Amino acid sequence: MTLISGIHVVREAIRQGSPLERVLVARGAGGPRLQEIVNLCRERGVPVRFTPREQLDRVASTNAHQGVVAYRATFRYRTMADLDPAARLVVALDGVEDPHNLGAIARTAHAAGASALLIPERRSASVTDAAQKAAAGALEHLPVLRVVNLSRALEQCKQRGFWIYGLDERGPETYDRASYVIPSVFVLGSEGHGLHELVKRHCDALVSIPLAGRLPSLNVSVAAGVVLFEWKRRMGGASG
Repeated sequence: MTLISGIHVVREAIRQGSPLERVLVARGAGGPRLQEIVNLCRERGVPVRFTPREQLDRVASTNAHQGVVAYRATFRYRTMADLDPAARLVVALDGVEDPHNLGAIARTAHAAGASALLIPERRSASVTDAAQKAAAGALEHLPVLRVVNLSRALEQCKQRGFWIYGLDERGPETYDRASYVIPSVFVLGSEGHGLHELVKRHCDALVSIPLAGRLPSLNVSVAAGVVLFEWKRRMGGASG
């Protein structure tokens, strides 16, 4: 059982029919958004309990829960076999270990039209409450494919016709001049080390974001937004 918190996250979980054991709402809290969650719980048969806010603070280990937390079954990861045959865009993470970045990238990827988020079992953040909160409900819509070996998964994508684009600060092509082919996979590396050399070798192209300042790179979730929405602008919208 895992804990999720925040209005957007809990609301999307209820809407998508995620298996929730119960929802806790801060006693005395009001407003249309919390009332919508209470109404959805009653419509879907999800038990809802009204609890002192101090207890929610203890349960969530934070006071940033916006007055609502929920207990749900352990997050369901998918496999490569679950990748939509009509997918046009997949986002892969190589060594992103901050759950806030994972969640923020998931939110951006879903908004850009991605069909899946691909993460390795090792050297990667998991889908925690912090990731769910940063994703603001996107992880209820975006399948997360968890694989043993990222390089092997990228090769499987190639066999299905995907072109692999790695985001690298030393990439010879800039993201706004690179030629993109559908279906596409974008691979994002960790802020500290970037892409692993083995992963780079599985990429069809390495693209970079030119920067005007003195810093060598952007936050990985910001970089994701830059390249994914350039892809969306040129490729003409959402995935299948």
